[in-house]
Amino acid sequence: MTKSIMIVGVGGQGTLLASRILGNTVIREGYDVKVSEVHGMSQRGGSVVTYVKYGDKVYSPTIDKGQADLILAFEILEAARALPYLSKNGTMIANTQQINPMPVITGAATYPEKLDEKIEKKANLVKLDALSIAKQAGNIKTVNVVLIGVLAKNSEIPYEKWVETIKETVPEKFLEVNLKAFELGYNV
Repeated sequence: MTKSIMIVGVGGQGTLLASRILGNTVIREGYDVKVSEVHGMSQRGGSVVTYVKYGDKVYSPTIDKGQADLILAFEILEAARALPYLSKNGTMIANTQQINPMPVITGAATYPEKLDEKIEKKANLVKLDALSIAKQAGNIKTVNVVLIGVLAKNSEIPYEKWVETIKETVPEKFLEVNLKAFELGYNV
């Protein structure tokens, strides 16, 4: 059994920390893990994609179209862009937050409407306003850990393993707010 997960978002949203938490947690469970990060203009709000594959033995982190068991989307337009990668029986967990890409900011394009509805017609979608939940946790920069909480709830890995990994991965000064964000996401 190999599990293929894509994490998609916009630069600055914390997708890399999320992939580190995911990778370290599945390693803790004894799986072989391969992670590959694909950056667009991440420092300028461009697309960021991370592939995480784990199982008994994994040879490549690459995920082709139609092969992702789960897509964790930090932004709804990035969710729509990643949709072709989701397997027929896959699940997409998507933050409904909208972050305008440069063509929208400059007026060259308009942000597509009702993306969540379009995704729901084609996929098993778990959608949430992770930004509001992160605010409730005490810091809007914890959107990533809120989403990891939702992913954790939908995984076979015990809650405690995720918490142990967060404690080892997140810097001490941000730990309390991130643990709260994880718990809120886990209990959505």
